Amino acid sequence: MEPKADMPSGPPGVPARKEKEPVTESFWRELLYSIKQNRSASLGGIGLLLFVAAAIFAPYISPHDPYLVNLNAQFHRPSPEYPLGTDMYGRDILSRIIHGSRISLVIGLVPTAISMAIGTILGLLAGFYGGRTDSAIMRSADIVMAFPSLLLAMVVMYTLGASLLNIFIALSLVGWAGIARVVRAQTLSLKEKEFIEAARAIGVKNRVVIARHLFPNCVPSLLVLFTLGIPGAILSEASLSFLGVGAQPPTPSWGLMVSTGKEFLSVAPWVAITPGIAILLVVLAFNFLGDGLRDALDPYMKH
Repeated sequence: MEPKADMPSGPPGVPARKEKEPVTESFWRELLYSIKQNRSASLGGIGLLLFVAAAIFAPYISPHDPYLVNLNAQFHRPSPEYPLGTDMYGRDILSRIIHGSRISLVIGLVPTAISMAIGTILGLLAGFYGGRTDSAIMRSADIVMAFPSLLLAMVVMYTLGASLLNIFIALSLVGWAGIARVVRAQTLSLKEKEFIEAARAIGVKNRVVIARHLFPNCVPSLLVLFTLGIPGAILSEASLSFLGVGAQPPTPSWGLMVSTGKEFLSVAPWVAITPGIAILLVVLAFNFLGDGLRDALDPYMKH
């Protein structure tokens, strides 16, 4: 007897159901919808889009050269020609803030991405393998977290020297420990689930289990950590530049602008206040977006 042809599942007369959309696509779609429904997250997202646009198109929207010294326009008050005034060298503050957004964006993204990669890998290894591997990684994380992050970054900067590249190194070295602890905690809870035990029972290699089963389930938490880690990196760079161990003159760093402008608060307060407001607005935008992501990805807060 010939084998029967494959019959469509379901009752007769009812068309077979279409395959579901990929999990990744539905996840990002639901995430975007949740952000749109959250007013603070939407406001933060719009602010970040403006911030990124200013960084990308800085040479085209800046009214003046941010490095141009004009001693005839020292401490020029805000005016149509200089909307935010000028500094002690006659440089346009608005142009320097716009170009400084590039530094803040790079400082926020690069060290945070590096620390996220290091912390995620070490957290997955510590949680999955346990034992000596877990002890070695977690004790290293405890040592890093035992020191204030800004103080440890200052030590690294004093050792390596003040430059933007060394800021990347310093902030990457101090930021991975907290991420590793969060990923380790999630890995410990996930590896006891049935789908992980089933994968290991049928002989799936450990690296495949980590890469294809454990890591994707950590992505929602990593997204929140990433958006909340960027403003921390921006504030750390501003603090290091304010203390003189970050970006060096004449780099238009917001922290450096606040540091150099603090000496003239009684004469020209706009020199220090305007870059400080820029830092405040960017950090608030990232925090609003991070809070919105947390609410969107938290199953207990979706309804």
